[in-house]
Amino acid sequence: MQTEPKRILIIEDDPRIVELLLLHIREDGYLPEACERGSKGLALLEEKNYLLLILDIMLPDISGIEICKTLRAKGNRIPLLMLTARGDEIDKVLGLELGADDYMTKPFGIRELLARIKALIRRSEEAAPGAGAPLPERVMQHGELVIDTERRTVSVRDTPVELTPREFDLLRLFAQSPGKAYSREELLRTIWGYNFDGYQHTVNSHINRLRAKIEEDQANPRFIQTVWGFGYKFSPSFREEEK
Repeated sequence: MQTEPKRILIIEDDPRIVELLLLHIREDGYLPEACERGSKGLALLEEKNYLLLILDIMLPDISGIEICKTLRAKGNRIPLLMLTARGDEIDKVLGLELGADDYMTKPFGIRELLARIKALIRRSEEAAPGAGAPLPERVMQHGELVIDTERRTVSVRDTPVELTPREFDLLRLFAQSPGKAYSREELLRTIWGYNFDGYQHTVNSHINRLRAKIEEDQANPRFIQTVWGFGYKFSPSFREEEK
């Protein structure tokens, strides 16, 4: 039986970066394809199945932000790694808010990029239907915070809260082990699937955005609490309710 090619799509207009990505991704056993325009990339995503999308924010026609927004609005959940120029903090945050799974700042180390690619693909495969034993539907509730782990929805005071995939994974991990303290390194390894020194700020930025969405007072968070000098934990008064 013929297996589906392990395609990865790269939408990037810098030929030097494209050449580097094509070479190393191919050496890792994947089938990379590249285009320099967002419109062409969107067309390819309609035609073929890809394991992952590597997407530059600055493109000649359609911005990476708009591409991300279009894909997620259509329900396309392809793992998405954004490439940003140094200093584009606003674009990074906006991309993550719109549903990008991860980002890397140029210039980047190829070893780290390959590790992130593998981690994103692995997490996508683990989350796919039929990837493991089916879990019973479970709703976890803490006061006005309700987390549906099967539907991957969250609400606060009966109001739906839109979380990115990473934000939801973080919240679910915390909620499943209330009171357990996680170091930033452990969260990076567990949620992102890789561990590189100096990237704990990725965890911090996601925690800050998650708090902004679920906490009434970010200065005095009820749910995700800081363990000073170590990391974070979820309020130990958490309870679970089966539905």
